[in-house]
Amino acid sequence: MGYITETLGNLLGQTAFAGLTYGNYIMIIVACFFLFLAIKKGYEPLLLVPIAFGMLLVNIYPDIMVHPEESTNGVGGLLHYFYILDEWSILPSLIFMGVGALTDFSPLIANPKSFLLGAAAQFGIYSAYFFAIMLGFNDKAAAAVSIIGGADGPTSIFLAGKLGQTDLLGPIAVAAYSYMALVPIIQPPIMKLFTTEKERKIKMDVLRPVSKIEKILFPIIVTIVVCMILPTTAPLVGMLMLGNLFRESGVVGQLAETASNALMYIVVILLGTSVGATTSAEAFLTMDTIKIVILGLIAFAIGTAAGVLFGKLMCHLSGGKINPLIGSAGVSAVPMAARVSQKVGAEADPSNFLLMHAMGPNVAGVIGTAVAAGTFMAIFGVN
Repeated sequence: MGYITETLGNLLGQTAFAGLTYGNYIMIIVACFFLFLAIKKGYEPLLLVPIAFGMLLVNIYPDIMVHPEESTNGVGGLLHYFYILDEWSILPSLIFMGVGALTDFSPLIANPKSFLLGAAAQFGIYSAYFFAIMLGFNDKAAAAVSIIGGADGPTSIFLAGKLGQTDLLGPIAVAAYSYMALVPIIQPPIMKLFTTEKERKIKMDVLRPVSKIEKILFPIIVTIVVCMILPTTAPLVGMLMLGNLFRESGVVGQLAETASNALMYIVVILLGTSVGATTSAEAFLTMDTIKIVILGLIAFAIGTAAGVLFGKLMCHLSGGKINPLIGSAGVSAVPMAARVSQKVGAEADPSNFLLMHAMGPNVAGVIGTAVAAGTFMAIFGVN
């Protein structure tokens, strides 16, 4: 009888219930909420499902992220090894290559003025940097937090790793990906606040056709120009443009297919689950996390507003030929932000088609956010 009692006691002691804290239960609820948003509401499920599941796993079984030096047998947890690829900037760079292979840069090439809208939307990043300093973050932490304003998860992870802010990487990445997923909820009220119904109804001229040679030269020229000015952007901008060159060259269809599908999805699984696994209750339920979430929202809202307001300026200067709504797509959430521009424009006038026009600022925003990250790295002397 004593043997049976001891065995049952050992079994009960090995259950997760024995070691869970109130914080773990809170994080499990948060993980389930993210899964609800992803599965029921359809908010960026490719991102939120692996992130939420990683969050769920680490708060039930913390050893899944244990460092080898902290384990009893010298072997790290499964997701710890996935996370190392985040710290080494491998997964964020590969994500950029996949994005490049998936994205048509023609709208940006056809309308180079879109670069200005993409640049204007980065104002949210730089404003959030100073807010973060005011809230007590050091300069590198402030830079890592502020990049959330670009609504670009891979860039946020990349910069946090490069600046040595791994303690904040989990909250930063979760905030960035959450705001990417919530673009359809956050952006429309801001867009409507700063535009009139008449402006939202503006129909833009059809973009000019872009030749094949332009499509091929664009990624090469952008890589040379941007990386010569800011070499630290090479891992992100270089991989983005390489993926796009795969797509547009027409001679490496297999590579374009692999980068935009199989490889992209594998990387999303590894990156998403490892990022989610950084959100243990001890690391996530802190005052810094609350500050990061608030700062990220402020940065994203300011970036959206700055893009729309600059769009209004361009609308005025062009004699009413530019719909200000496309300025909101200057954040880096591709292609969700462009779709939101289309949706809000169509609500004002169902015959209005802004998607392709909005893709120009959207692609420019991806480049702009990478440049912002490279600028911070250059300022702090990080390679």
